[in-house]
Amino acid sequence: MNLTHTQLFRGLKESEITSLLGCLNAAERSFHKGEVILSEGSVTENIGIVLSGMAVISCNDIWGNTSILGNAAPGTVFAEVYACIPGQPMLVTVSAAEDTSVLFMNVGRIMAVCTHACPFHTKLTRNLLTVCAHKSLQLSQRIQHTSSKSIRGRLMSYFSECVKRSGSNSFLIPYNRQQLADYLNVDRSAMCNELSKMQKDGVIEYERNRIRLKV
Repeated sequence: MNLTHTQLFRGLKESEITSLLGCLNAAERSFHKGEVILSEGSVTENIGIVLSGMAVISCNDIWGNTSILGNAAPGTVFAEVYACIPGQPMLVTVSAAEDTSVLFMNVGRIMAVCTHACPFHTKLTRNLLTVCAHKSLQLSQRIQHTSSKSIRGRLMSYFSECVKRSGSNSFLIPYNRQQLADYLNVDRSAMCNELSKMQKDGVIEYERNRIRLKV
């Protein structure tokens, strides 16, 4: 993972990033598929950035029902909100959807004024604020997708976002069927039936995670 291509380190040179990683007590860890990276109720002072693989962010109610809130692909930051609030227990669980490598960094050292007053530290702080703003936008998008009362409406809202983001009517979704159902807050079987109906109606074509929207 080339960190210069990530949103958190945007505008920074490799030499500047190398210097910052030492300042931030950065440490890389690897997780197997299904392994919990950060658990609900835990407290963290570190933000994570996915270097490879995929992480899924979810929450569970007291009855054991799971809701998928989002995913973290390579280059994506997670746990930044909790790390920025000292002592705040996490309300979500972050798990490895596949074998995943994560770089952890101490957020306190990002927020603190660098003793060397280096300009690239200021850039990093500004980038972190941008990351938080994007996460807020993603949460708003999920609320929009789940506002429809019908399963088809929720699917079409999500697929519309995927088309806009990819710039193509053909795109890959980062979730398996159960995860997509959890993300849209619908029953998996009912959603799969609706996908079949949508394909039969000529609205979409799909093969596994590849979706083509016919518009």
